Amino acid sequence: MRVLVVEDEDMLADVIAEGLRNQGFAVDVAHDGAAALERGAVNDYDVAVLDRDLPVVHGDKVCRSWVATESRTMRILLLTAASGVSDRVAGLDLGADDYLAKPFAFTELTARVRALGRRSRAAAPPVLARAGLRLDPARHEVTRDDHPIRLSPKEFAVLEELLLADGAVVSAEWLLEKAWDEHTDPFTNVLRVTMTGLRRRLGQPWVIETVPGVGYRIR
Repeated sequence: MRVLVVEDEDMLADVIAEGLRNQGFAVDVAHDGAAALERGAVNDYDVAVLDRDLPVVHGDKVCRSWVATESRTMRILLLTAASGVSDRVAGLDLGADDYLAKPFAFTELTARVRALGRRSRAAAPPVLARAGLRLDPARHEVTRDDHPIRLSPKEFAVLEELLLADGAVVSAEWLLEKAWDEHTDPFTNVLRVTMTGLRRRLGQPWVIETVPGVGYRIR
């Protein structure tokens, strides 16, 4: 799942981004409204965590712009220091999908982002399962034939995308888009290295098949 964090407080933006990355999300960061609009126009995000009080272009205007986009699938979580009922209503009236007041518990932020991410795609079960594998996004747990498996955040993200495809082939381009941020070189071998590690951790018999020239799938 790919997330855009839009927050003008550098320290808070870094904390949110790093925390989400540790949960397996691919995260890009923008520090003002203009940068947010630019990134939203060129990247396919599942969720935007959007602060309302932004410089250059106000967060409300950014939200309205995204909501007005006909092809929008990205879900919007508004962050604000204002926590009154009228403030929440105003934020939701902008077209945002959810609203979270500062200060907040990071576990709640993560849960809300994950829930919004599910809404940006076709409905998927809360626990993904195929070929003896079970992946629980909320608990960040993976098992194979009931045996727990420890994965790195990137391995977890790649496996989640493959399980969401339910046997269909997933292209390398899609995996790079959803599991890595905008600074990743599309010609790097990072996906191949991650896939090798993931296969090794899942063990034999191999369940991830390479379809030459097309991508990967779980058989």
